[in-house]
Amino acid sequence: MGFRLPGIRRSTSSKQVEVPKGYLAVYVGDKMKRFLIPISFLNEPSFQEFLNQAEEEFGYCHPMGGLTILCKEDVFLHTASRLNGQ
Repeated sequence: MGFRLPGIRRSTSSKQVEVPKGYLAVYVGDKMKRFLIPISFLNEPSFQEFLNQAEEEFGYCHPMGGLTILCKEDVFLHTASRLNGQ
């Protein structure tokens, strides 16, 4: 069983769930785990670093169909937990 952060959600089944209003699907880490993040994260400078890296690597073509974040899962979760604490 995983853990939950108030602001992000991790898809726990292989079946892709619909993205609720106010959230965005992102794929993170070596195993490309799917997370649902609040769209408010997009305005945060620390999250914009992830977006800049993704733009450099993929442009507008993301192979998973959602936004692919190029970082280790633990780095992403750490950043997300800091953003939730604001």
